[in-house]
Amino acid sequence: MKIGILSRNSSLYSTRRLVEACEQRGHETKVIDALRCYMNINSDQPSIHFKGDDLTGFDAIIPRIGASVTFYGCAVLRQFEMMGVFPVNESVAITRSRDKLRSMQLLSRKGIGMPVTGFASKPDDIKDLLDMVGGAPVVIKLLEGTQGIGVVLAETRKAAESVIEAFMGLKANIMVQEFIREAGGADIRCFVIGDRVIAAMKRQGADGEFRSNLHRGGNASLVRITPEERQTAVAAAKIMGLGVAGVDLLRSERGPLVMEVNSSPGLEGIEKATGKDVATMIVQFIEKNAKPQRTRTRGKG
Repeated sequence: MKIGILSRNSSLYSTRRLVEACEQRGHETKVIDALRCYMNINSDQPSIHFKGDDLTGFDAIIPRIGASVTFYGCAVLRQFEMMGVFPVNESVAITRSRDKLRSMQLLSRKGIGMPVTGFASKPDDIKDLLDMVGGAPVVIKLLEGTQGIGVVLAETRKAAESVIEAFMGLKANIMVQEFIREAGGADIRCFVIGDRVIAAMKRQGADGEFRSNLHRGGNASLVRITPEERQTAVAAAKIMGLGVAGVDLLRSERGPLVMEVNSSPGLEGIEKATGKDVATMIVQFIEKNAKPQRTRTRGKG
């Protein structure tokens, strides 16, 4: 098969591993920078051009779209979908998962365990908002933040009110969540492919750091997850509509709580912590679900 990888940097670990896995299994691979693509949108024969070339004949596309280019990246992915190319994750699922508030609302509607979350736009509502989530300490998150950036732990009610007022003064969209103290600054990253968790790791925050992100100096280790955690992770990915997802869970006294569902989970941490060839498993998922272009009618889908 001919497989495209939407990535802005071919030297990134995740991109390199996916290229290696595709080539080892005999597939033709091309790394495509979504921002260098331009599109011909029409009813008869939609097309995508990249550095002067017409991108045709692809059987599948693996989107590795960074948060900062979500809008344009998903537009390019949507164009591939219009051309009948199988996406590992559909554009609508990626935009759904990137909207932190929307994803929380969807998970809540389906009864998935999650930290109590509040959302407001006016300073006058802050006191009631804090009461709703159980009072301080609370976690305050910028909706546009990634990799732990824009996430603040407010230890006291006064500190929480000050931080929320400051964010609101900057017209930033935030959500406020209860602090799960028993998680101990750690979370569980479950890597979901299709309908199963294929690998899981525990991410522990650095000393004095409540955020467990590896980009913030945290460390990762192999972890054994419970059947309930496994079931929760698969359900969360399915609700988002993602074929490949990184589901971040907190271990709480009331069971696993979903913190986030990531549509472009990195491969380096999970592969090194678990010793599993996750990249090849993604390619096998494509082989199982994608139909070669020659058997499909162009322009459908």
